[in-house]
Amino acid sequence: MINYIKGSIVELNPAQVVLDNHGIGYDIEISLQTYQVLEGKQEATLYIYHHIRQREDIEVYYGFATKDERELFKLIIGVSGIGVNSARMILSSLSAEELREAILSENVSVIKAVKGIGLKSAQRMILELKDKIVKGEGMDSEPLFPADNKKAVDEATQALIMLGFSRQNIGKAIQSILKSNPRATVEELIKTALKVL
Repeated sequence: MINYIKGSIVELNPAQVVLDNHGIGYDIEISLQTYQVLEGKQEATLYIYHHIRQREDIEVYYGFATKDERELFKLIIGVSGIGVNSARMILSSLSAEELREAILSENVSVIKAVKGIGLKSAQRMILELKDKIVKGEGMDSEPLFPADNKKAVDEATQALIMLGFSRQNIGKAIQSILKSNPRATVEELIKTALKVL
């Protein structure tokens, strides 16, 4: 099982990248999200999903710039009736945050707007993934907060969880606080979050 491939970028287009790792060129299918991260770079580390097409007996590597995107990809292909190509199309059309937001708010029209996704598939995605997304599956372990404020964020998050708030809502509240006050202390984060929550 390959977890990731690190190497130099030999070829890159919006749907595929060729990574050279010790003289072996790997053809890796990518989404537009990953393409935007790789553009202009010479080296890359891609997290791999190894897919085998049973009928044609073909192996395909799907590569992702983050573990978060790979986890979302796995969640999407776990939905009955949605295959790897549709999952890649979804992740090319919507950012991870937009997709989560659409699923959690049950916004069928946003998902249905993706090429190749019909009404029933969009409804099934929401139905099957809403609980998993709320529970935090497919969430990147790396927080989107400034690294030097990570300790304060962690402490404030733990305190708010102990007060009975969900991690999902806490994350949103803290992110909005940090936008206006990136250096907020633990106390400031908790006090402001309590007003928001």
